[in-house]
Amino acid sequence: MISFFIVFIVLLVLGAPIAVSIGAGAIIGCIWLGYPLMVIGQKMVSGIDSFLLIAIPLFVLAGNLMNAGKITERIFNFAKELVGWIPGGLGHANVVASIIFAGMSGSAAADAGGLGTIEMEAMTRNGYDKEFSAAITAASSVIGPIFPPSIPLIIYGSIASVSVSQLFMGGVVPGLLLGFSLMILVFIMAMKRGYPRTRFSAAALVRQFFASILSIITPLIILSGFTLGWFTPTEASSIAVGYALVIAIFVYHTMNWAAFKKCLAESALTSANTLFIIGSSTLFAYVLIKEGISASLAGFLLGISSNPNAALLIINVFLLLLGMFMEPGAILTLMLPILIPLAQGLSLDMVHFGVVVVLNLMIGQITPPFGVCLFIISDVGKVELNKLYRVILVFLIPLVGTLFICTYAPGSVTWLPYTLIAK
Repeated sequence: MISFFIVFIVLLVLGAPIAVSIGAGAIIGCIWLGYPLMVIGQKMVSGIDSFLLIAIPLFVLAGNLMNAGKITERIFNFAKELVGWIPGGLGHANVVASIIFAGMSGSAAADAGGLGTIEMEAMTRNGYDKEFSAAITAASSVIGPIFPPSIPLIIYGSIASVSVSQLFMGGVVPGLLLGFSLMILVFIMAMKRGYPRTRFSAAALVRQFFASILSIITPLIILSGFTLGWFTPTEASSIAVGYALVIAIFVYHTMNWAAFKKCLAESALTSANTLFIIGSSTLFAYVLIKEGISASLAGFLLGISSNPNAALLIINVFLLLLGMFMEPGAILTLMLPILIPLAQGLSLDMVHFGVVVVLNLMIGQITPPFGVCLFIISDVGKVELNKLYRVILVFLIPLVGTLFICTYAPGSVTWLPYTLIAK
């Protein structure tokens, strides 16, 4: 098992892709331990052989179509008219637009790379500091994988055998709490720095509402479908793709064949990377379980404290640190075989636990030094990473505060899914 971890860590340090590092470590571990070679292929394929996981490439494609079809611009314009009159108006519009877009794509990277470009350009053009614009864009992108639909929650549900519909509904209140807490921070900073705001116009709001109504009702369609049992998460992803195509091509006339092919290619690459990570991580996790390492680690954590609150604090800190360095899909596939028995041993609700785990990992995506979304924002916003590192720290306060509310007030997560969907 030592060779197993040495290969994994060395490849990571050398800069190899996370899927290659995990897969190579797992394969060498299997060979070293004398496992049959056919186990390698079987476990990697079985890790992604799931109807539920079909939703991942489809939601990725839906997000790319909405960005390419200029649907995100209409969302931001509506958000600007809705909350732009509050001090720090475009900062609030940034958050509200992320909440709406989160109900379509389920991806922090899609939010940061697509909607984020529009948001940062508008903010800097209207007198906001470039670093502030980049930081609030990065922070609001965390909402994407929490507010339904959510790609990480699909992965969690697949591995933990938990209802994805309940997980999606469990993310609604935390997603809104994230947005509200970020807006409070934006308001405070805007009052101190004198950031501009726009004059409220009911006529302009109504006009923009009707201009973007087909875009902003998408989350309502998806949420009502889960609640009423009209479709599964996988079916919802195909509906999101079809809906995005229809309004981009036939209503807004913003999608052509070249843009569509580019969306397909980008979505294929992103999805292949995510699913390869899941497949190689499944093999890695299989070895951990087979060799008893998962059970030993779970026993070690329970040995530190059998108090659920203390154990959740340890898990939170551990996942926050891990989220700074690794891709969420890899962490979920690797760590859930350890964390799920631990959570069950502590009698934790698995819907509550899933949302808390994913929220941890998403905060890690914007935490220095290796948060993935920070690199995306730095690239699209042309902001130096060292400056972004300094500014983003204050935005972690409301995010971590929301994490602890969700951790120690389980009802904030479980109330809505268990009210609307049978337990």
